[in-house]
Amino acid sequence: MGRAFRRGLVGFMVALCLVVGGGSMRGQPFTPIFDYGDRTHPVIAEKGMVATQEALATAAGLAVLKAGGNAIDAAVTVGFVLAVTLPRAGNLGGGGFMLLHEAESHQTVAIDYREKAPQAATRDMFLDENGNPDPQKSQWSHWAVGVPGTVAGLALALEEYGTITLAEAIEPAIALARDGFPVSQDLHESLWLGRDRLMAHPSTRAIFYHEDGTPYSVGEILKQPDLARSLQLIAEQGVGAFYQGEIAEAIATEMANHGGLITQADLAAYRPVVREPVQGNYHGYQVYSMPPPSSGGVHLIQMLNILEPFPLDTFGHNSAKTIHLMAETMKRAYSDRAQYLGDPDFVDVPVAGLTAKDYADRLRREINGRQATPSSTIKPGNPIPAESDETTHYSIVDRFGNAVANTYTLNFSYGSGITVPGTGILLNNEMDDFAAKPGVPNAYGLIGGDANAIEPEKRMLSSMSPTMILREGRPVLITGSPGGSRIITIVLQMIINVIDHGMNIAAASAAPRIHHQWLPDQLYVEEGISPDTIALLRAMGHDVQRQNAAGSVQSILIEAGRMTGASDPRKPDALTLGY
Repeated sequence: MGRAFRRGLVGFMVALCLVVGGGSMRGQPFTPIFDYGDRTHPVIAEKGMVATQEALATAAGLAVLKAGGNAIDAAVTVGFVLAVTLPRAGNLGGGGFMLLHEAESHQTVAIDYREKAPQAATRDMFLDENGNPDPQKSQWSHWAVGVPGTVAGLALALEEYGTITLAEAIEPAIALARDGFPVSQDLHESLWLGRDRLMAHPSTRAIFYHEDGTPYSVGEILKQPDLARSLQLIAEQGVGAFYQGEIAEAIATEMANHGGLITQADLAAYRPVVREPVQGNYHGYQVYSMPPPSSGGVHLIQMLNILEPFPLDTFGHNSAKTIHLMAETMKRAYSDRAQYLGDPDFVDVPVAGLTAKDYADRLRREINGRQATPSSTIKPGNPIPAESDETTHYSIVDRFGNAVANTYTLNFSYGSGITVPGTGILLNNEMDDFAAKPGVPNAYGLIGGDANAIEPEKRMLSSMSPTMILREGRPVLITGSPGGSRIITIVLQMIINVIDHGMNIAAASAAPRIHHQWLPDQLYVEEGISPDTIALLRAMGHDVQRQNAAGSVQSILIEAGRMTGASDPRKPDALTLGY
């Protein structure tokens, strides 16, 4: 594998040199690197496919597959590349969830590499003198940073299920950080949007901005030598470089210098966890998704269970009737989320009860088919007897039948905005995903309860929902998305679009989406929903609010041995490639 992989990598590096060589100087016209094609049609392939939110990462992952690597090899390579090319979400200083299917063993597993609270964290650490949550502390300070899990999680996946070495998987990311890549329009705009808070940190400003405070222009070559060195250390020394070595020392020093809580002991103690996915059935398909501390899989299956008996195909895609039923279903799931979901290593989460068909039957009977139920009257159910917006997702399938769905994040765009000096590593602000004060909304408007209260070494609740749909033990749909609190409902609609409405993967990705999360009691709709439909929904009692486009689904559909894939048109740099 080593030689084959390196031959494939040589091809990728040659292409990269051409890309970098073709980059424009500051202020000059820039020609797009990739042909993104017509996104109204799916990409078709037979052997392997990679769908990510950033084109260079997609190309690197496909190079691994073409060189003989499997889907897990490609997924780890993509994860490290995105830390370079998609700095607002791809990361070394964050965490996430990976769902993978191993064809040979017919096994589907979940790898939890979510961040953890430092050992010095306390339940009320983000409350002010009046007992109210202080967003400055939970979102923008060094206290906002959870112990990162990405490096350990990707390394574990590669060690247990991959075929190449960690050094080989990291090599493309090192080259991109060292030699640079042309800044895209999307990256340029995100740096403008985050300019004020990112420039507050000198080490972050030095990477992404010129001396006059302007971000790198479209087409300029962005080099990140400190990040290249950090990646090289991990390639040479393994995860120890990040959790016990030089990088760990740099993180701990940055924390100590600014009153942060993470210590070298916190980093050394971090371990990812292999968990059993949550499972359900929907119209004869097997649904596998992420278990707690993700809330995504549990409530995705809960909502599918409620909706399954309704003839959504007859009601029609995005008709008032279909949207009404989905919204009423979403309210009930998000109400339960606030009450029951948390880190299963700290609280008892009634997964079996929440995902039981009979519990869904009881909730379905509460739904009035013609009238919206006020959220104020919806309380968490009793399933016990039956038993986050800047993120990124990618999906990969190889010729062996292996599949990976991976979602990881820094939480907000560029996380806390803090870069550890000398490392090039941006740090997350995931501590805001805890319930700073039970019953009070976080930055995404989500209500949390005691189950998601802050405790030392606890993993904060997440909405990330990497998901696979299987038929007779084989993957059919691999999907997931960023989108904060909307992630779960985005994935829900992808599944419904494909299974109930028979859409191809491109149409399912592009279709306008809706969202309801119980509180606030508002039904959010994207542009593209008919004004007549909105009027009917308002007549039913829904408080309909238009929202900006949300999410970036990266999906692969496998039918009759043929792969079709699509990247969400909502993100301009997203790209699906296959061979």
